[in-house]
Amino acid sequence: MTENVVHLHKHTDPPAAEPANVDTAPTVLTVVPDAQPARPVPLWVRSGRAVKTAVTHEGTKTAVRAVARHSLYTFNGGRIVARRTWDGRTGSRYERMIRAAEATGNLEAAEEWEERLQRFRAARHHRRMDLLHSPVDAAKGVAVGAGMSIGMLVALGIVMAISTEDAAHIITPLSATIDFIALLIRIVQVVWGPALSIGPFLALLALWSVGRKQHAAPAWALPANVRSGEGEPITPSIVVKALRDLGVSTLTRAIKEMGDAGASMLGPIRIAGCGVEVDVTLPSGVSTVEVQNRRRKLAENLTRHEHEVFITIPQAARTVRLWIADSGALDEPIGPSPLVTDETMTADYTKGKAPWGQDLRGDAAALSLYQRHLLITGLSNQGKTVALRSLALWLSLDKSVQFLMGDLKGVGDWAMFDGLATTLIQGPTDEHVIQVTEMVESAVDEMNRRIQAPPGTQFPPLIVLVDEAQVAFMCPAKDEDKRPYGGSKANSRYFMAVRKIHNQGRAVNVLMWQGTQDPTNENLPKLVREGAHTRASLALGTESQARMALGDKAVDGGAAPNLLRPGLDRGTLVVASDGITIPAGQSSITVRTHYIDDDAAKAITDRAKALRDGVTTLHAIDRSAEHDPLADISAVIGDAPRVRTKDVLARLATRNADAYGGWSFLDLKRVLDDAGAQPYKSDGVMVVARDRVAHALANRDDEGSASVD
Repeated sequence: MTENVVHLHKHTDPPAAEPANVDTAPTVLTVVPDAQPARPVPLWVRSGRAVKTAVTHEGTKTAVRAVARHSLYTFNGGRIVARRTWDGRTGSRYERMIRAAEATGNLEAAEEWEERLQRFRAARHHRRMDLLHSPVDAAKGVAVGAGMSIGMLVALGIVMAISTEDAAHIITPLSATIDFIALLIRIVQVVWGPALSIGPFLALLALWSVGRKQHAAPAWALPANVRSGEGEPITPSIVVKALRDLGVSTLTRAIKEMGDAGASMLGPIRIAGCGVEVDVTLPSGVSTVEVQNRRRKLAENLTRHEHEVFITIPQAARTVRLWIADSGALDEPIGPSPLVTDETMTADYTKGKAPWGQDLRGDAAALSLYQRHLLITGLSNQGKTVALRSLALWLSLDKSVQFLMGDLKGVGDWAMFDGLATTLIQGPTDEHVIQVTEMVESAVDEMNRRIQAPPGTQFPPLIVLVDEAQVAFMCPAKDEDKRPYGGSKANSRYFMAVRKIHNQGRAVNVLMWQGTQDPTNENLPKLVREGAHTRASLALGTESQARMALGDKAVDGGAAPNLLRPGLDRGTLVVASDGITIPAGQSSITVRTHYIDDDAAKAITDRAKALRDGVTTLHAIDRSAEHDPLADISAVIGDAPRVRTKDVLARLATRNADAYGGWSFLDLKRVLDDAGAQPYKSDGVMVVARDRVAHALANRDDEGSASVD
């Protein structure tokens, strides 16, 4: 427990305030609980705190900014007027234009401005020579004019005198004129004094007005609404100032040498969707990389956020293309997909393009899927599955397209393809990875069968789609031969199956689509990501991931998915592909994809199912050693009244690659002929009838239904 310490404090009042007979220094006993005596705060400390509080008070700051702002308006307004006057009286403007044209290498423009300067100097010399003769000419003109005026006044007086028969009226007009002139002189004498007094104030007011209109004061002194510049229209002067203040010394020096003509670096500012676009030709010695690496600072100089400015490299040398969004425009939704609004829309795998979204200019962004492997990547929960699914939804409206689908997330994002896809495996476990791997291997067998077909044979497109493919690459499971399903080695089953499709599948319309998140060398091997013809990326964390997703060429050309805002730019992706229209000179394009929710996706797949005869979807790969060919044929036919024989062969190979992967039409025909369910021609193609197969199954003997290895 802390002891109380007794301290003696002498409280001494000023002597003048006490009577002479009173003790002026009484001793008072005070009990202080602390070990240290309480000390009064010195006066100078209290004064300093008061001064600091007054200086940092918001009202004081506002007053200081107002005084500085209006003072600098007047001062800088004078500078602006002086410069304009000097430009109007001399050839400095023309000289600046000449220097600017020479700095950009435009010699034709330099010669044109040189000619204009010579014409200006000749006209100025002519005016100065005229001034030498003007006093004499003016004096002669005044004398002649005064004589004529006096003569007219006298003549008018004579007319009045004759009319009134009074000779005194002869000088009446002349005297009235003299009186009027005297009145004007008296008015000037009265006004002149006050005019001299308030004239300087009017001049200062005029200069202040010029400075205020030009915001001729530092940014810290301007009002808050002007300082923010939010939504300020993009003009040539704003772009030039933004480049000048970018921190590139060579660029800053070149622009200062150009003077106001720095705008000669700029091409036309064009309206491009929800923003504007302008090409900037950089002065000699300035690299385009130096501007690209300062994207954030450039955006802030343009009073925009970083995500509202995109820098790309067009074909012209030493040129950067700036796309600057209207403030806040990229945060607005782009509207529903045509797949949702147009219920009559169909797809054409060969010649059509999938309506994917809009580019930054507001134009429709459509992607061709013909014979192109696809890879979409990005951070988790950025819209990857929806972007990938919207492409599959469009392609499902082409009834010739077949799907093998593996969803290694397994939360029902692809459930609407049940009854549309030949195979649909959903789940995140190692067993699901094994199933998906065998599904992809069955597609490899189908690819090999197609490759061995006679030249000129046409094959329906087969899309092998795996969402959350990183789960397959990271799977530690091994088969009975100790071969891993995951990984990126030569004995990795999933990796090698994907590589085989990438190598040869395109030629026979067997295509690999993959969606993966947060790419690394472990969960997305280099050979797999570089095998995709169309590569797209949503928001990523680092530039190295952007290079993995899109490749070095796209990133070096300005693609920057790592600069997209996670969460805020959900559904916005950067695409590198020859299947989409990309502006000339660019290696990628930014697309804001349409959002199609689960209900709308189900409605689209219902329309796609109505276009087809019916598809029996397998939810697991049959790996059993025994099989019943006729029962399997009946299973793959499903509810369709008839199915083409080549489609039956493809579905059988998917159902059991080991048993049916090597089957030809003769093998299928042998089984059907033996069962009495022979294939026949319908509309010129060989088909298998559901009723015939069902009847054969119902009537066959038990010995005839024995399983065949």
